[in-house]
Amino acid sequence: MHQRAPEPPSDPKTAPIAWAKSSTPIDYLDGVRAMQERAAAIAAGTQPELVWLLEHPPLYTAGTSSRPDELLRADRFPVFQTGRGGRLTYHGPGQRVAYVMLDVKRRGGDVRAFVASLEAWLIASLAGLGVVGETRAERIGVWVPRPEKGAGVEEKIAALGLRLSKGVSLHGISLNVGPDLSHYDGIVPCGIAGHGVTSLADLGLGHAMEVVDNALRTHFERRFGPTADAAPPYATSRVTALA
Repeated sequence: MHQRAPEPPSDPKTAPIAWAKSSTPIDYLDGVRAMQERAAAIAAGTQPELVWLLEHPPLYTAGTSSRPDELLRADRFPVFQTGRGGRLTYHGPGQRVAYVMLDVKRRGGDVRAFVASLEAWLIASLAGLGVVGETRAERIGVWVPRPEKGAGVEEKIAALGLRLSKGVSLHGISLNVGPDLSHYDGIVPCGIAGHGVTSLADLGLGHAMEVVDNALRTHFERRFGPTADAAPPYATSRVTALA
């Protein structure tokens, strides 16, 4: 059974990981601001670690490795430059975004191992939802083989993008539950041409978002430790630079 958040936690560094969910779409800049503030508080030891589940309105974000030619339709949705790793990606309704604010430094500081743990979390969650997800050494994210579409065809169902600030992770993962996949047409997703994108709905699995969230939480706890229900973070400062 999931634990309810202590009020207040006696020691944020040993408290269960806070687990929050927003029920309405979150403006991108508001989300970044709240994430920045919470990550700073985690690094300072004044707030517990946090996983924040949300959806954004339709938009594109450009990571630090993005190239201008990968933005195919600049007029389709707002485009935000962001300090996470990776290239261009899409966020929008029907996609579950999980901002993961964990103290990676305290957990050993191995960023590659941390990314691998996030990928393993996604793959286990997808397995619980009836999907075989796989990773590829040359391509970031989680991929689903689509042999019914042709030999060797694979499509991306989940993306990862991270940045560390004072040893604390920002950004996280996005999982396509039932978004409008045509919205990806305005970019080269993650800079990877020749491969499509898919979703649980596209695979014929009409899971409600709550079912997906429960799978994510169950498999997160198995890999990272116990969680406790918490309110979504609220930002108070202005964004000075995108995290």
